[in-house]
Amino acid sequence: MQRIDLICVGKLNAAFCAEGVAEYQKRLKGLCEFRIIELPEVTVSEKNAGLAVIEKALEKEGKAILASVRKGAAIAALCVEGKLVSSEDLAELIARQAVGGAGDMAFVIGSSHGLSPEVKQAAAYRISLGRITLPHQLARLVLTEQIYRAFSINNHGKYHK
Repeated sequence: MQRIDLICVGKLNAAFCAEGVAEYQKRLKGLCEFRIIELPEVTVSEKNAGLAVIEKALEKEGKAILASVRKGAAIAALCVEGKLVSSEDLAELIARQAVGGAGDMAFVIGSSHGLSPEVKQAAAYRISLGRITLPHQLARLVLTEQIYRAFSINNHGKYHK
């Protein structure tokens, strides 16, 4: 069974997002082995938030992210400069990874400051959920739903119309 990890920097504390993520996690059972890895965001004082401070925080978060990726898993980094993908594109990417590789994938959502260059370089895929800016908690909900939709598409389920 394909293993899919969602590695997120920051806590999920909005109740409506947590409920939605839990629902899609439940729906993914039997389709893949899905887990969420939640890493702490490095605290950056807004008054000291110069570029060097932010880069250092991103570097620390990046090391934690990369240490959390399963050995051999393909990394899909969500980033603003990523490729815009449709639901069908995401389904194809997941299916192609399952057939062409070890199958394991790690989707990564960074902190409010983004992702470190090291994580982006390590990523086999850089994807974008769109040109709009989403809060990280909402991005987690949307991505979890899209992963479920991708498996529904790949298994010819009724969810995706």
